[in-house]
Parts: sequence; C-alpha cells; structure tokens
Amino acid sequence: MGDARSLLDELRSRGLSVATAESLTGGLVCARLVAVPGASDVVRGSVVAYATDLKASVLGVDEALLAARGPVDAEVALAMARGVRARLGADVGLATTGVAGPGPADGHEAGTVLVAVSTPWSDEALELHARGDREAVRGASVDAVIDLAIVQITRSAQP
Repeated sequence: MGDARSLLDELRSRGLSVATAESLTGGLVCARLVAVPGASDVVRGSVVAYATDLKASVLGVDEALLAARGPVDAEVALAMARGVRARLGADVGLATTGVAGPGPADGHEAGTVLVAVSTPWSDEALELHARGDREAVRGASVDAVIDLAIVQITRSAQP
C-alpha cells in the first residue's frame, strides 16, 4: 500500500506535478514521495500546516469552515488539497488531516483521519479510522492518501 513509485510514475507519464498539504502526517507524505529517485521531476513541494490557523493563512482554507467544522473534516481536507495545488502551482494536491492520538482531539477519536486529493478534473476525500499508536495512524494516513491519488490519476481520462 502507498506505493509512491507507482504514483510518481503515473504522474510523470501524464506530465503532472504534485504537492502535499499535511497536518497529522507532518511531512511524511512528501518524505515518502521524495525517497523515490527522480521525484524532483514531479514533486513541487509540501506545506506542513499542523496548527489550525495555518490551514487558513497558508493554504487558504476558509476560516468560517474551520470555525464551523474544525480541522478534522472532509471539506477541510479538500480545501487543503485545493489550496496546496494553487499555492505551489501543482497539478495534483494531496492532503492529510486528523487525529493521530494517543487521545481524542477536536471532538474526534484517535485514528480519525481525512485524506483528500485534488486534480484538475476531480476532487475526492476519504475518511478512515486507523488503529494503533501514533506511528501506525500516521503511516496508514500516508498509505491512504497515496492510494487515493493513484486511483484518482488512473481513473482520469487525462493523457
């Protein structure tokens, strides 16, 4: 799961670039991508917006949305993915937000994770409930967003 090489190969074959917006993963998604030789062909960069206010000020997530729903929300994840695409000039944006644990936060149990992918042709968010300690939850989040991106890219009609 979370095959970064496959994602980068799909992006490269279609002439697409990618950027990540990360909260609970703290840069692990981008680290997984850039661990693949040749990643610089397609990876534009990453924004780690761990604090809620940075989701608004850096990624452009609507403050009213954050106030109404909090940072652990599908619409927030989608806004993060769209925001990083725009801010870093990427074709595809990946986003992670949620609660790594060990305890609950923002009214959500540990392991509640939202991942999102924004592309020029569609956007999609996925909620998952990962089990295990912080490391396991964060690892599952990385796998989930990469897998979702592969599905989004390969499902598209883009060249």
